[in-house]
Amino acid sequence: MNTSTMRVDIVSDVVCPWCVVGYRQLTTAAKKMDPALALTVHWHPFELNPSMGADSQNLHEHISEKYGTTRQQNLKGRERLRKEGESVGIRFNYDDNSRMYNTFDAHQLLHWSREDADLQTRLKEALFNAYFTRQLDVSAREVLVDVAASVGLDRSQAAELLEQQTYAEAVRAEQRELLDNGVQGVPAIILDQRYSVPGAQSVDVFERILSRVLRKREAS
Repeated sequence: MNTSTMRVDIVSDVVCPWCVVGYRQLTTAAKKMDPALALTVHWHPFELNPSMGADSQNLHEHISEKYGTTRQQNLKGRERLRKEGESVGIRFNYDDNSRMYNTFDAHQLLHWSREDADLQTRLKEALFNAYFTRQLDVSAREVLVDVAASVGLDRSQAAELLEQQTYAEAVRAEQRELLDNGVQGVPAIILDQRYSVPGAQSVDVFERILSRVLRKREAS
């Protein structure tokens, strides 16, 4: 297969475990299929819990209230996620003190970095790591500023835009547009700006989908 670049758009939230699993499975599939295939990833905002307050909520309580699950079911789900995470190189450090946070400010940082896809992806990865592995409060501005600075973004500019809510309306507008276009759950992945893939598919499934997309591109 010839060297190629493919645009990938991913609608996701930074506290969505299946978003990071799906992203890692997609990139693994691309490398497995053709190491020369370069994915240019663009991230788009989705809030799993837009009404989450500043106080956050215990994760077990939150999931039980939202989905009606028992503690035993939640523990089984966590174990499944740990195994899925290990398979793609992400460590989910869930425990009884894990919490669910508001992510609106995190999406503002991601919007700010959108002009540089590689930088935006590094920021997204750092936010995933901050929440899932380091168990940090990704609604706290000091945490967000530290994460932004860790990938090379200007610390003072990050603090200023969060304080002034510079990109608040832009993020809300994009969220509304995505909802109007039928995005109701995440991850929602669009390949080559044409082919939509719902959910975190397996590596094998992503490999087959990528192959079909490239064949269609060659045939057009």
